Amino acid sequence: MFERRLYFHIDWALVIALLGLCALGVTMIYSATTGSGSRLFMTQIYAIVIGLGALLVTVSLDYRTFTDKSHLIYIGLCLALIYVIFLGDVQMGARRWISLGGFNLQPSEFAKAGVALVLAKFFGEQRGAPGWPTLAIGGALTLIPLALIAKEPDLGTAVTLVPVFLAVAYLAGMHMRILGILALCLVMAAPIAWKFALKDYQKSRISTFLDPTQDAKGAGYQQIQARITVGSGGLTGKGFMQGTQGQLRFLPVAHNDFIFSVLAEEQGFLGVLVALGLYLFVILRTLEAARLSKDRLGSYLVLGVLASFTFQVVYNITMSAGLAPVKGLTLPLMSYGGSSMIATLAAFGLVLNVRMRRFTN
Repeated sequence: MFERRLYFHIDWALVIALLGLCALGVTMIYSATTGSGSRLFMTQIYAIVIGLGALLVTVSLDYRTFTDKSHLIYIGLCLALIYVIFLGDVQMGARRWISLGGFNLQPSEFAKAGVALVLAKFFGEQRGAPGWPTLAIGGALTLIPLALIAKEPDLGTAVTLVPVFLAVAYLAGMHMRILGILALCLVMAAPIAWKFALKDYQKSRISTFLDPTQDAKGAGYQQIQARITVGSGGLTGKGFMQGTQGQLRFLPVAHNDFIFSVLAEEQGFLGVLVALGLYLFVILRTLEAARLSKDRLGSYLVLGVLASFTFQVVYNITMSAGLAPVKGLTLPLMSYGGSSMIATLAAFGLVLNVRMRRFTN
């Protein structure tokens, strides 16, 4: 349980930065959804409150308790993902949610922290640099939930598990030549994936990224509008709730996938700098938590959480600027999404946990 003396070792600077991003996100969601009422805005606030409760839980118990039970957490997540595939709620053509009364739970969002926990325990129990058998087992632990999430289909969230595995394996001592071999295998498998694995709409997103004008009113519409929205903000922006792209609904799902574009339009380059500064501070502070960890287990866990978070932040921002194919990846802590918010805050509770307990036995 939580020891009173550990209170003094909580990284309050990181907590404030996380809350700052949440507040910035809620403000932009309110602006982007004014025309549809305040339901989404209030739902996001409820999610933040629940997420802070989850953060308190993951901070209060020793992180070694979570890693010791990581196999049970992992199995529970996989069962939840299997349930979603067969009995989950269908929305916007995808089966990703479990209906819990007035709340839709998306288990795939919690898979990132779950995989980080189980990989931290697995690699933490190994001695020496991981060889091919160890990497194969770690890869299998990652591929099972990845395949289940991709089946929903939700390839964007599924891909966020890959950085978790690579980060933990690299910190555990995986040789760079192995990483090079894996990268080469991915390149060689790309034509096969294009032919047999990717669906038509996924191929369309990649081709329209290369030339959005080839289907300006269809697959390329979001990317074109996102570029216009980001570029129209200028230095200081058009002002809160004064943006035209977001307010007039030219930019689809502005409150979700493209919340960063709304920020750029209304708050301009200066607002973008504030958001990027907060994200950079969170990333650097989390890296410091990994460095200060008293054991390998804590370092692996923190870096696994950070890898998924950083990948998602970088991809969403580059996607919003038109520099990456449009994919259903939200911007953590800012985009609308209850499950994403709760899972992200709970994961950072583990980060705070590791840093806070660096002086304990």
